[in-house]
Amino acid sequence: MSYKSGFVAVVGAPNVGKSTFINSVIGQKISIVSPKPQTTRNAIRGIFSEKRGQVIFVDTPGIHTSKNELGSLMNKFAINALNDVDLILYMIDSTKNFSENDENIIKSLAKNKTPIILVVNKIDLVKEKERLFKNILEYQKRLDIKDAFYISALNSKNIDILIDSIFSNLEEGPMYYPEGVVSDRVEEFIIAEIIREKALYLTNQEIPHSIAVIVEGIKESESENLVEISVVIYVEKSSQKKIIIGHQGSMIKRIGTLARKDIVLIMGRKIFLDIWVKVEENWRNKKQNLKRMGYLIETE
Repeated sequence: MSYKSGFVAVVGAPNVGKSTFINSVIGQKISIVSPKPQTTRNAIRGIFSEKRGQVIFVDTPGIHTSKNELGSLMNKFAINALNDVDLILYMIDSTKNFSENDENIIKSLAKNKTPIILVVNKIDLVKEKERLFKNILEYQKRLDIKDAFYISALNSKNIDILIDSIFSNLEEGPMYYPEGVVSDRVEEFIIAEIIREKALYLTNQEIPHSIAVIVEGIKESESENLVEISVVIYVEKSSQKKIIIGHQGSMIKRIGTLARKDIVLIMGRKIFLDIWVKVEENWRNKKQNLKRMGYLIETE
């Protein structure tokens, strides 16, 4: 059996389930998941290896109408991810109607000659199949699609046959990453993303996407099997800082407790999280801040 490998970009509108899909395929969390749109901010690679070969999935930010500098960068990350990949998975939400945003995404995809597989996610939530098929026709009329699959990333439904199709569309190639490696992101990045996920989840609608997380240091204790992690959560307003901290520190404790459970699985050891909250006004529109927070690296 020949060994196949390649890079596969997963693109689509915000909140269609791209990160959930990649986490499901990889078998562990490498991309954060939130019911809020635009959760993923960088193109994150998830590495799937098996006897047939290796697939490097590129999880991209949801393509949307941007309202600030950060939003524009997120769109650039997503579009740039289409360059130098071997296959594109265009993921859509089966419960949503075809929209103007979908039209804009298709225009970006149409400029690219890379083969496209349409992935219709959240199929377990569909109640009106006739409406769904009518929607799918809109995509097929506008885009040259190589294949289409109906999946549920949350329930892992039809993921296996989609993986079969991905391998059938890849060429023979090398093993890009050693076996056992599931992401090309450093620990600091993944830890920061996990903490951001918990903050978004726990604050519900109170905190918009004006939150950034930076891991400032990871220190291993020599005396015991413990890792000390220093973290700063940045927000844009004092009122948001109060929400993140909570009454007598209740919210920041909950964020830390939830994050710690996921981080322990990554580190394989006990951890101590030291989390601080700082205000950085309007950071999403300041390029120097975006660069310091790691959002300009991929566009340079």
